[in-house]
Amino acid sequence: MKPHPWNTAFEWQATGHDQFDEQGFFLLEDAIDASELAEVTAEIDPFEERMTAFLRTQPDGRLMIADAEAITFTTHLVTRAPRLREFAAGPVFQKLCAQLVGSTPRLYWDQAVYKKPETAKEFPWHQDNGYTFVVPQQYLTCWVPLVDATVDNGCPWVVPGLHLQGTLEHWWTEVGYQCIEHPHDAVPVEAPAGSVVVFSSLTPHRTGPNVTDGVRKAYILQYAPDGAEALRGDTGDPPATRERQDDPDRQFEILSGHG
Repeated sequence: MKPHPWNTAFEWQATGHDQFDEQGFFLLEDAIDASELAEVTAEIDPFEERMTAFLRTQPDGRLMIADAEAITFTTHLVTRAPRLREFAAGPVFQKLCAQLVGSTPRLYWDQAVYKKPETAKEFPWHQDNGYTFVVPQQYLTCWVPLVDATVDNGCPWVVPGLHLQGTLEHWWTEVGYQCIEHPHDAVPVEAPAGSVVVFSSLTPHRTGPNVTDGVRKAYILQYAPDGAEALRGDTGDPPATRERQDDPDRQFEILSGHG
């Protein structure tokens, strides 16, 4: 493991949540009631179906790491569904953000990830901040299972403790970015529907294959402090540009109003 070239002076900012600070993740159980979860799923499903149909028009049914028959990523749903915008700024996420992000959090990213039944295969270990280098590096991912997430259908696995090192160097594979190989201390986080897997943008994680007959459905919400910037450029050089993450359509404030 090596630090990302732009990770030169990282220091973990303690949140006061002991497990999150020490291990980089925790499971919040019984956070969302069944009726709300059903509403959210009903909003997402048609968008995911259209994404799957689009992928099937692409060569081999794939685009980047998305695969119509294996895994789909449906992004920026808060710009298309007021109910999902309301959900992303709801009381569960307000409370999490108030403790783990700070006084002025914004939604940074939202996407549904549906994992279809597939053959067993390895999926790369990565940090969310390894895909786009955001400063501050420390932001929040809330992984919301819309169905029970188990080892068999592709629940998250995490590596505790490595978040304290900041963003690691990543390399590209045919199924996404990777930062470590075969960690010995990885743990699965099985999550029933209605719970939230809460982890840092710096926590290495992966999801296993879905070897069941059903679709594993998850909605992922990420939150960063107001003023966060995405750095762009060749990682062998200093960042070429810095883009403030405050698009009002999809990166709205969580605690002071969300339009």
